[in-house]
Amino acid sequence: MEIKPITTYTGKVVPLFHDNIDTDQIIPKVHLKRISKSGFGPFAFDEWRYLDDGSDNPDFNPNKPEYKDASILITGDNFGCGSSREHAAWAIKDYGFDIIIAGSYSDIFYMNCTKNAMLPIVLDEEARIHLAHAESITVDLPNQTVTSPDKTFIFDIDETWKNKLVKGLDDVAVTLQYEDEINSYERAKTF
Repeated sequence: MEIKPITTYTGKVVPLFHDNIDTDQIIPKVHLKRISKSGFGPFAFDEWRYLDDGSDNPDFNPNKPEYKDASILITGDNFGCGSSREHAAWAIKDYGFDIIIAGSYSDIFYMNCTKNAMLPIVLDEEARIHLAHAESITVDLPNQTVTSPDKTFIFDIDETWKNKLVKGLDDVAVTLQYEDEINSYERAKTF
């Protein structure tokens, strides 16, 4: 998967204000038959997204015309709780979301997002409600701000994750930054 750096990002928002959305609601276990990171998007939020006949559920916000092509999900507290399946982050990313703004996250889901080139942002409920009313918002990761047409909010992020996302690096790419030193050490090491 190509990792695109996240610096300044403007996108359309979609609210999905539920607390405790767990990984089984994000990607039901029946769809966990793939071993690649792609192809999970059509199954994201499967039970909420589709009606029994397989057609789009018109009451599910991301299906509504005004939210089509949204790439920023605004949601409730404790997003991504439940199991540790990385497939949930893959499904969200494959669905088309690059940024999630929630009140809080499960620790494992948060880490899975950062490792899969998604930016999870924590903001309080007042800020999330305000941002959900904007058609689009701008996230400035280097300055750690989220801006609607009339207001700016500041968010916190660990410097390590910020650096990786801004530079578009995954764990392998970070290691490869030290390739010369690793090779030098291996050459000097005698067995």
